[in-house]
Amino acid sequence: MLNLLLAIASSSLVSIVMRTSEKYTKDNHGMLAVNYVICVIMAAFYTGFENLFPKTEGIGFTLGLGAITGVIYLVGLLLVKLNIQKNGVVLTAIFQKLGLLVQLLISIVFFKEQPAMIQVIGIILCLAAVILMNFEKGQTAIGFKLGLFLILLNSGLCDGMSKIHEELGNPMLADQFLLYTFGVALILCVGLIIAKKESFGWKDIGFGILLGVPNYFSASFLLKALNDLAAVIVFPTFSVATVVVISMTGLLVFKERLSKKQWIGMGMILIALVLLNV
Repeated sequence: MLNLLLAIASSSLVSIVMRTSEKYTKDNHGMLAVNYVICVIMAAFYTGFENLFPKTEGIGFTLGLGAITGVIYLVGLLLVKLNIQKNGVVLTAIFQKLGLLVQLLISIVFFKEQPAMIQVIGIILCLAAVILMNFEKGQTAIGFKLGLFLILLNSGLCDGMSKIHEELGNPMLADQFLLYTFGVALILCVGLIIAKKESFGWKDIGFGILLGVPNYFSASFLLKALNDLAAVIVFPTFSVATVVVISMTGLLVFKERLSKKQWIGMGMILIALVLLNV
C-alpha cells in the first residue's frame, strides 16, 4: 500500500508542476525533453550503469515492450493537444480518465484478475464521479469520435503496459523497462524539437528538472504497487486518488473554486476508494 500512496503523491506532483509551469515556460516540447533526460538519468542510476543491457533472460521482451511504451507515452502527449483543439478540454479529460477501463480490461481478460462485487460497485462509482465532475452545463452528449477513442485507448495502455511487464516480463528487469521507456520517449521528443526547430530557455530546463523527478518516481512506484496489490485495485485507486489530491491542491493552493457537482463527485470518489480497498 505504501508504494501505491507514493505513486499517487508523485503523479499528483507531476500535474502540480505542469500547472505551475504554464505561466513561465514556452508552449513547446523543451520542458518535456528535459523531463525525459532526468527520467533516463534516474532510471540508469537505479538500474546501475553496468546493468543497462544485461545478458539476462527476458531482456529482449523488456527492451521491446519498453520501446513500445515510450512511443505510447509521446503519442499520448500529441493526442492530448489534438483533442483539446478539436473536442475541448472537458471531453479530453473525461476520456483520459476513462482509460482506466482499458487497464482493468487487460487485468481481467488477460490475467484473470476478478474484482469482488463490492469492488465492481466502487469502480462504477468512480466512473460516475469522473463523468459528473467533468460535465458542465451546455455540454452535448458524447458521440463517437476517433480522437477521443484513441486517447482513451492510449491512456489505458500507458499504465496497462506496466501490468503486462509485471506479468509476462522478468520482474528483475523493472528498472530496465522504465529506462527503455523513457529513453525512447526522449529520442522521439528530441526528434520533434529538431523537426519543428523549436527553442527553449532556462525556465523550460528548470521546470523540466522539477517535472522529471516525480515523473520517474510515479512510474517506478506504480510498478512496485502492481507487485504488491491486484491491478483491479491499483489502477482505479491510483486514478481517482490522484484526481482528489490535484483537486484539493487546486482549491487550497491555487485558490480554485469547486462547483456543486465537483464536490458531490469528490464525495463519491472517497466512498469508492473505501469500497475498492475492502
